[in-house]
Amino acid sequence: MAPVNASPSAFAALQARLRAQPARWLVTGCAGFIGSHLIETLLKLDQTVVGLDNFATGHRRNLDEVRSSVAPAQWARFRFLESDIRDAQACQTACRDIDYVLHQAALGSVPRSLADPLATNGANIDGFLNMLVAARDAGVKRFVYAASSSTYGDHPGLPKVEETIGRPLSPYAVTKLVNELYAEVFGRCYGFSSIGLRYFNVFGPRQDPEGAYAAVIPRWVRAMLLGEPVAINGDGETSRDFCFVDNAVQANLLAATADDPDAANQVYNVAVDDRTSLNRLFEMLRGVLAESTPEVAGLQPAYRDFRPGDVRHSQADISKAARLLGYRPTHRIEAGIREAMPWYMARFGAMPAAERGSGAM
Repeated sequence: MAPVNASPSAFAALQARLRAQPARWLVTGCAGFIGSHLIETLLKLDQTVVGLDNFATGHRRNLDEVRSSVAPAQWARFRFLESDIRDAQACQTACRDIDYVLHQAALGSVPRSLADPLATNGANIDGFLNMLVAARDAGVKRFVYAASSSTYGDHPGLPKVEETIGRPLSPYAVTKLVNELYAEVFGRCYGFSSIGLRYFNVFGPRQDPEGAYAAVIPRWVRAMLLGEPVAINGDGETSRDFCFVDNAVQANLLAATADDPDAANQVYNVAVDDRTSLNRLFEMLRGVLAESTPEVAGLQPAYRDFRPGDVRHSQADISKAARLLGYRPTHRIEAGIREAMPWYMARFGAMPAAERGSGAM
């Protein structure tokens, strides 16, 4: 680990508590990027985990990686359900006898939502409501869901504070805002406990580099390794608060188990309270990669038009999560890139030609 603050943390105390008092968890989207890291961490803490995924965007190889990284006895605590959250009965089955739900299943990506708003709505709103109802009916202790920094929309203020948002800039952002509204209403109407986590550009191993909606960091690393162009949308001064996946895992587990009544039925930023431009990100990736692959040192990006629906700058205020959840990020962007780079290199270095494509952000 690469600590931002090396003092004892709430997360360390929580891990000890969970080992002593195991619980039953449901992770939706468990074959996805963040979901697979959640089940890996939970299994290593000797928890009992049910995973649900329909492989719309997740991959079996992610589950295979988890299996290879945990002890056989820990893997035996995992049960997988291949189901779709748009199926209400499947959601009811998955939530049975569950203590905590970590709801990651969704169709991500602003461009995907612009191309197919109906599919985004079906997964992110209909599916979300199915899961809320199922978790409520099953009497789960806490429902933690993946919200999004896209909810801030066109509000220009920096850093982003949870209580102040603008107008959505994409169908995807609309769906994530609706998630928060539904969760709040379920708290008011049914006394149902939930927490939303507004992720800010989470990255790390297992993040999909492939397809039209691939995330920027794995997409660019793949392009650099394959000698293909890296395209930057706009002038490169667009900035983001990039958040390593370990930080997101920590936030999920803290949110699920928070005892403070004031912590429940809230939304929290999950980030590091930092801002990195795309130009700086390119330089950082190229520099870290060049340490082992010198031929990338001279690579330069290509610039093209801005992408519709994207916000110009994003940076999170994480003081609310620190105060109410005990959240303390362990990785800033360069530390996260260095930890993820061996996975990227192993994954992309042997990639078949048929899977290759250019990188763009």
